[in-house]
Amino acid sequence: MEQPWREYSDADHATWRTLFATQAKILQGRACDEFIAGLHGLDMAEHGIPRFDALSDLLEAATGWRIVAVPGLVPDDVFFGLMANRRFPVSWWIRKADQMDYLQEPDVFHDVYGHVPLLMNPVFADYMQAYGEGGLRSGKFNALTKLARLYWYTVEFGLIDTAQGLRIYGSGILSSKGESIYSLESPAPNRVRFDLRRVMSTRYRIDTFQKTYFVIDSFRNLFDATAADFEPVYRELEHVEDIGAGLLLPNDRVMQRGTGAGWTEAGDTG
Repeated sequence: MEQPWREYSDADHATWRTLFATQAKILQGRACDEFIAGLHGLDMAEHGIPRFDALSDLLEAATGWRIVAVPGLVPDDVFFGLMANRRFPVSWWIRKADQMDYLQEPDVFHDVYGHVPLLMNPVFADYMQAYGEGGLRSGKFNALTKLARLYWYTVEFGLIDTAQGLRIYGSGILSSKGESIYSLESPAPNRVRFDLRRVMSTRYRIDTFQKTYFVIDSFRNLFDATAADFEPVYRELEHVEDIGAGLLLPNDRVMQRGTGAGWTEAGDTG
């Protein structure tokens, strides 16, 4: 569908401005550099909801992606097909003033502010296309739940280890005031090094902040870990019991805060 630009009210644009200004302050020193670079490259601004066609032109020039406006969540086959063809579905509507920090269904701020900037990064853009291609193949293996967990724990709620410490790249965190702080500063959640089989076996929560975050080393490592055909992984996990959202396993590589802003693996004295 076309972005119904004329349907946005002054209140809608005001909501965007409030959300944008809030996250701009909170994400300083918390968001990964690639996200910040993407924001600047898209010339995304605080003044109001952006036009999708303008964003698409910049995206396409950088990585070949374009934005597709949708009224809300789309069927799995449509979603995967769009992603496989470098088309990212974006909800056009925006939340109300009493829904500033939590929505169960993504709106335009979550989709555009949270997701689109990282599509300016070539490696992450390739990962997203590969995910769509994997989704188109997954139906015959009855593996949509496992694939959804991969998306949830990377694209939506992923953390990345950098020379400056842990940083946020997941859109569900980047677009949330509360979880932007909680994911990096609260002692409550687990922060576990990314492992594909562990991620695909782990349930997640949609009604609260995450109990576990998975930490990648780089977008290149994420792409390399997930670019291969998942069929052997699906077969391997077919009879493996699901792991609770907040459980830790004995072989988990758990990240813990060290001195200053540094993070290390538990038990690592190096």
